[in-house]
Amino acid sequence: MSDSARKIVIVGGGLTGLSAAFYIRKFYKEKGVPVQISVLEKGRSMGGKIETLHRDGFVIEKGPDSFLARKTAMIDLAKELELDHELVSMNPAAKKTYIVKRGELHPMPPGLVLGIPTELGPFLKSGLISWSGKIRALMDFLIPARKSTEDESLGHFIERRLGAEVLSNVTEPLLAGIYAGDTYNLSLKSTFPQFGEVERAHGSLMRGMMTGKKPVETHTGTKRSAFLTFRQGLQTLIHGLVHELTDVEQRLETEVASIRRGGKGGYEVLLTDGEVLEADQVVVTTPAFSAAKLLEPFVDVSPLKAINYVSVANVVLAFEKKELEGVLDASGFLVPRKEGRNITACTWTSMKWLHTSPDDRVLLRCYVGRSGDEQNVQLPDDALTDLVLKDLRELMGIQAKPLFSEITRLPKSMPQYPVGHLEQIASLRKELGSKAPGLYVTGAAFEGVGLPDCIKQAKELAQRMVGE
Repeated sequence: MSDSARKIVIVGGGLTGLSAAFYIRKFYKEKGVPVQISVLEKGRSMGGKIETLHRDGFVIEKGPDSFLARKTAMIDLAKELELDHELVSMNPAAKKTYIVKRGELHPMPPGLVLGIPTELGPFLKSGLISWSGKIRALMDFLIPARKSTEDESLGHFIERRLGAEVLSNVTEPLLAGIYAGDTYNLSLKSTFPQFGEVERAHGSLMRGMMTGKKPVETHTGTKRSAFLTFRQGLQTLIHGLVHELTDVEQRLETEVASIRRGGKGGYEVLLTDGEVLEADQVVVTTPAFSAAKLLEPFVDVSPLKAINYVSVANVVLAFEKKELEGVLDASGFLVPRKEGRNITACTWTSMKWLHTSPDDRVLLRCYVGRSGDEQNVQLPDDALTDLVLKDLRELMGIQAKPLFSEITRLPKSMPQYPVGHLEQIASLRKELGSKAPGLYVTGAAFEGVGLPDCIKQAKELAQRMVGE
């Protein structure tokens, strides 16, 4: 490519980095501006935490296993890559989810939307909440709304509206599970901003959620499914991006040591092997703690350092179906923090996603580790598997020996958005824009940890870059 092409370096080859490359290339092309894009990934493969394993007829996700259908950025990207025909919906027979209470599996009451009751009948009949807890939750219809738009923690908000019991028994295992976090340390505005908006608009969280309850529509036909994935695994999207970006330089096992100012208002990206890459624009998509080191010469990076990361692991177990007959009638179960178990949740993968397992086999995926409870993540494989099997034996009555297990450890992988996060990130970006124009930062640490959130942020950044 000619020297007149705009040089862009993207640090990090996860979903955000690859999506950024895709949309930057697309939007500059539409503008008629030639670009030379390099994606630098320090790992041995592109895709970040997304990794699909095909083994003995199973489709096993070692990282994320699906995405929210109502956040359409991922569906839109799949369409642009002509991969939307590969999308699959959840098994409609696996709509039910259990929550553990005192060692027993209780069905989650129908009508919960993001852990908030929207149907009073099933909620009042549920064994998950005591009568005093139910009466406290109903106080939500009477407690005055907080008018302030100031951020607060997710835990304090739910406790203030619905009481401590609903928080610990229902909402916390459901919502904190997404972040592997502690609800009292998670920002409401950064995780579930709609809750605060609903409270202010309707005066009651439950009343507002009842008003706004809509069926989930997917863009993949008439089937309705809250979550979607790809038939051959989420790596389908990564492979699609890698294949599409043939004119983009994709460098593996390439680590960035630092970024410094270059000539003509541009930047120099220094690699750990001593090589220097020139760039007109640099996009940093790494975790916040890595991004902080690269951006420290330019701006105050305390907002990035304030984002704590939690380490998690998942243990995938395969069984003979005949040995688990009659046990699996849901998508899995969640484990509240106060139960003191080794696992935080268990997805009955082959029930939830019918394509993931041969007909005579069963696949279970158990999650280990959350904020303040990360010590088991680094245990040796055998010890970790034994702890997980102990919980499955006690909670599900599983005595069978697994055919095999696959363990994935994801150290420092789950960003925890602190209270005030959005305001802090906005001020960081503003400072970056004025002090280091052409240097950008985005990814899961900023405006959503879900896969569609990462794609949406990358696309919005690409539009901004092309417009500047």
